[in-house]
Amino acid sequence: MEKNQWTVGVDLGGTSIKMAFINDEGRIIDKWEIPTDLSEKGRFITRDIAKSIEEKLEQKGETKDKLVGLGMGAPGFINFENGSIFEAVNIGWKNYPLQEKMEEAIGLPVAVDNDANLAALGEMWKGAGEGAKDLLCITLGTGVGGGVISNGAIIHGIGGMAGEIGHITSITDGGYTCNCGRKGCLETVASATGIRRLAIEGLEKHTESELYTVFQKQQDLTTKDVFDAARNQDAYALSIVDHVTYHLGLALSNVAILLNFQKLVIGGGVSMAGETLLEPLDRHIKALTLPGVYQGLEIVRATLGNDAGVIGCAWLINKKLNRL
Repeated sequence: MEKNQWTVGVDLGGTSIKMAFINDEGRIIDKWEIPTDLSEKGRFITRDIAKSIEEKLEQKGETKDKLVGLGMGAPGFINFENGSIFEAVNIGWKNYPLQEKMEEAIGLPVAVDNDANLAALGEMWKGAGEGAKDLLCITLGTGVGGGVISNGAIIHGIGGMAGEIGHITSITDGGYTCNCGRKGCLETVASATGIRRLAIEGLEKHTESELYTVFQKQQDLTTKDVFDAARNQDAYALSIVDHVTYHLGLALSNVAILLNFQKLVIGGGVSMAGETLLEPLDRHIKALTLPGVYQGLEIVRATLGNDAGVIGCAWLINKKLNRL
């Protein structure tokens, strides 16, 4: 394997595209982002990525010979074998041959996978999951995403939908409608959106709460407000956190019993609550999980932040090219 070459990590989102040059050791050499052009159903995205990479190489005084390949993460359901997109609603793609189009645009080998899977691979390679070959990485943000790694490889499932932990049913009767069209998904409870909704729905019965005062002032609440109040021992906020971590813990304990993974890596904006989230979550997982499974499980916060995706992309293309 030739040394001192770089891979390109590309993390595609509905608003922006994060990109990075990454060396053989998984260290980011440079990173930047460009807006996502959604016009004409995203037909210009691959062109924009290739152009931006070429411009960045020129700025650094390098040529394309410095690059060995490109790994790319995209939202939606992906055929990981050929890198095509079944559907990416936020982008406008349906049955779109992303890998083929990206290879045509950049003239390099390309590997494609789901963005949540790649964040998991990034954390496994250079983040909180380092040293573990069996782990679950979940992202608690606007939604709830997940990537499952077994023996160092992502589990995709027959339709590429393995790891969609946010759509495990948590509320079987009277649940809130999820973006997927079903009711009572974990995402409706444990996401930032779900936590905010739960807090606002119960405010009128808890006028004594710090959250009621905050809402009257802001005319809104954030997930941070809820965890800040819980940190201040506000009874209503603590009850919301307990409700959320119970349902999250129930889902995670069942997955842990099934897969017996070594590390549970928790990322996303909600994870910024730190121990105010992790302590009750750990307590519920311990109560709901087989003792032998729990004893071998380490629960950790993700450490790579927004870089997890591009680092996972670098791992993916390196693996495809047998450079790892």
